[in-house]
Amino acid sequence: MTPLTPRDRRRFRLLAAAGAGLLLAPLAAACGSDDPGGSGPIKIGVPAPLSGDSASAGQDILAAAKVAAAEINKAGGVDGRTVEIVEADDQCSAQQGAQAAQKLLNSGVVAVAGGYCSGAAVPAIPIYGRRSVPFVMDASTNPSLTDSGKGKVFRTCGRDDNQGTVAAKFMTGELRARRIALLHDNTTYAKGLADAAANSVKQLGGQVVYADALQPGQSDYSPVLTKIASTRPDVLYFTGYFAEAGLLMKQRRQLGLKFTLMGGDATTDSTVLKTAGRASAGYIATTAPLAKDLPAAGKFVSAYKAANGADPGPFSVYEYDAVKVVAKAIDDAGSTKGADITAALHKIKDFPGITGPITFDDKGDRTDPLYITVRVDDGAFTAYKKLDKSGATWVDAKTS
Repeated sequence: MTPLTPRDRRRFRLLAAAGAGLLLAPLAAACGSDDPGGSGPIKIGVPAPLSGDSASAGQDILAAAKVAAAEINKAGGVDGRTVEIVEADDQCSAQQGAQAAQKLLNSGVVAVAGGYCSGAAVPAIPIYGRRSVPFVMDASTNPSLTDSGKGKVFRTCGRDDNQGTVAAKFMTGELRARRIALLHDNTTYAKGLADAAANSVKQLGGQVVYADALQPGQSDYSPVLTKIASTRPDVLYFTGYFAEAGLLMKQRRQLGLKFTLMGGDATTDSTVLKTAGRASAGYIATTAPLAKDLPAAGKFVSAYKAANGADPGPFSVYEYDAVKVVAKAIDDAGSTKGADITAALHKIKDFPGITGPITFDDKGDRTDPLYITVRVDDGAFTAYKKLDKSGATWVDAKTS
């Protein structure tokens, strides 16, 4: 007879306990449970901006989470239990981020996978932390989030200091720019990326000729663009979100300004192309690779399109991997206790994500963050350039 594995023994205990369920239920109700949901679905929280200016990104993240959960459940779930996605609208704001976190905890989530705006994640992290619920972020990139996360915060995406360095190398190297303007919107993400880019530009011998913020939500940024133009930049790197990026593209063209306009990874939502129209042609952004450019993402792209009738957005694959790696950790831990899931996440090595192998460092950051540049060609974001393995030479991101 084949010896029982630890997983088999655990399942045997669960089956044996089921016979005493009527006796155990009152005790669980009176004393609480370390295993929310018992034999019911395992709840994974997804905070994202489901309304407001960034709603298209948030809805994309939620849709990707549901694709991941559907695949997990079709394959038998986690330890025989289904995975349930619980959503919460953080509206990309600190106040709503805190409220969304509390809502998810009240709903009985055992882990959280999501987050778009770093500013909404900042107040949420300690709320999850007090309950030892791990948070795996798919798009919140400010370095402080994992730096102060006390080992309970993880990322399937990269960090702004990684992206800022890549942006600076591209501007001063590939574009041979020397005079660089930086524009942000004073949000946690945008200012953090602008600061990281500024530091790297200076280290590489470039000159930051402008560094300031715009007021998000306005309809006319012509005065800001005119002021920037007066500093004679070679490149303007905008580190804010896609709602403003589309207007900057459009109004830069209307003003006849010749400097190159670039943006960060929050400007690659397809909405920006609708806002800017033909003015988006040639626009360059730094970003993690998009779904269509990842060889392993083909099945995901098909499943996403079948479920949603649209192509996946820029952070969809990172959310998909976040849900999958959380499920893997719960399965490895054989527990839905937050501390056990967190410990299992730290032990994960080379998890086969569709964005590449995933391993977390001690802080919870991904050990292999990859950033490339994409360019708008024929009305779509297309992989453009990336650094080779030496980190010194820019090569074609589509063929190398």
